[in-house]
Amino acid sequence: MSSTNPQSRPLHVAAIMDGNGRWAQARGRPRLFGHHAGAKRVKEIVRACPDLGVKYLTIFAFSTENWKRTQTEVAGLMKLFRRYIRREAGDLLAEGVRVRFIGDRVKLDAKLVRMMDELELLTSRNDNVHLTIALNYGGRDELGRATKRLAQEVAAGRIEASKVDETTLARFLDTCLLPDPDLVIRTSGEARISNFLLWQSAYAEYEFIDTLWPDFSTEVFAGVLDSFAARERRFGAVPA
Repeated sequence: MSSTNPQSRPLHVAAIMDGNGRWAQARGRPRLFGHHAGAKRVKEIVRACPDLGVKYLTIFAFSTENWKRTQTEVAGLMKLFRRYIRREAGDLLAEGVRVRFIGDRVKLDAKLVRMMDELELLTSRNDNVHLTIALNYGGRDELGRATKRLAQEVAAGRIEASKVDETTLARFLDTCLLPDPDLVIRTSGEARISNFLLWQSAYAEYEFIDTLWPDFSTEVFAGVLDSFAARERRFGAVPA
């Protein structure tokens, strides 16, 4: 599938899955048709991760800003999330995929939150692929919630204010159990990060591609990983 050296592949890939609605509209179908096609593509990409050397995959499913979409589309997406959990839980467990959700769950309906909790518990012993789904997630919102929790710990005397640093704050992020992403992919030709993993992606490589998410095949994925392998990551240093 790919000639990439496994040692040069990213351990953690994050994806902004853009273009579902445009993909559907180009075919004369409603936007939700594209979201359903995009969900099927997620399954294929998750299954491809072990062969491609990707241990962690984080996908942007629904942002804190997506509530601005039409009520019909939002309701359809929430139904799709419930359907995905219900239909895929067994396969995710059998295939060794550990699922986590990040984002603010307060605004989500109780049934969906319960299903999310159950899927996390069901797959908690898996370690083949770590799939993190960002649902009602925004990078600024995450930092705000993390800072609030950290401030509460300082006020309670459990953390000394003088000892707070970036490592301390990272422990309060939704992603505290995950490594930072090495590579962030955005599909559909848009070249912006849309409030996704702002803190965690400080030194990530970015790849903006024209492919719409429902067309993001495992072959396209492998090609992006090949491109990543050709880059030199210096983390602020200069070549020796």
